Amino acid sequence: MKAFRPLLLALTAVLAGGAIASAQDAMSSPPKVIQIMREWIKPGKAGMAHDRSEAAFVSLMNRAKLQGHYVALNSMSGKSRALYVTRYPSYEAWEADNKTLEKSAAFSSELDRAIANDGELLEGTDSAVFTYDERLSYHPRPDLSHARYYELSVFHVRPGHAKEWSEVVKMYKDACDKAGNGAHWGMYQAAFGIEAGTYIALTHRAALAEFDTDMANGAKFVEAMGGEEAMQKFDELFGQAVDTSRTELFSINPRQSYAEEEWIKADPDFWKPKPRAPEAAAAKPAAPKTIPPATSKSGTR
Repeated sequence: MKAFRPLLLALTAVLAGGAIASAQDAMSSPPKVIQIMREWIKPGKAGMAHDRSEAAFVSLMNRAKLQGHYVALNSMSGKSRALYVTRYPSYEAWEADNKTLEKSAAFSSELDRAIANDGELLEGTDSAVFTYDERLSYHPRPDLSHARYYELSVFHVRPGHAKEWSEVVKMYKDACDKAGNGAHWGMYQAAFGIEAGTYIALTHRAALAEFDTDMANGAKFVEAMGGEEAMQKFDELFGQAVDTSRTELFSINPRQSYAEEEWIKADPDFWKPKPRAPEAAAAKPAAPKTIPPATSKSGTR
């Protein structure tokens, strides 16, 4: 399973942030619960058209002051799609957001209209819920202030092979310690909406040039693992533990994100971009968005 090498070498930063009691906590603690909603976009309907539709949701989330901030990701690999990753400190916090949205009939009406408008651009949606696995994570760094790209690495662990999976991750973490490569990631385990045994590693990058550095440091990591023979044993153990794996690349879209206030303060030019000419001239976008409590974008996004 040599494909695992570049896959795990890509793990250098963690998705985090989330709704937590204070701004300081939000910047330092990974969220315990995340929901990832995917929107499959029709050909020719991405870009500014989707930005305008999604602006309605961001507007509503800001008005409601929901706990569950989310990052919008646009695909740079695979089928055209957008991901909305919402972070919560607990399921209770998620429920609180849903109750906030349900209190106002006016909000519900606006959401219904926004969902209908957004649906014209989409082929379909789905969502899944994951919980943070501290044991399998490594030096998570939650601050997304200057993040620009995301990797989402997906692993499916074979039934009955959780022990081997834990050993694989421990071996990798030990090699990172020896290499001193500054790696850090957060691992999440599937809870709802996706096949049991699925784990995701969420990472962010400040620049694509970081991939060049990873490739340049590849030999150093193999040395830290113990050389080619040790790397082969690692690959074999990975093959025993995992039956499928892949990594996808996304760019962060600030126009569609319900960003943390601390991120905005740290980099306002990115997280609060000025309207583009067609946007400035356009009519006010249709009302904001959520989705019913079980599948909403925030309050669930």
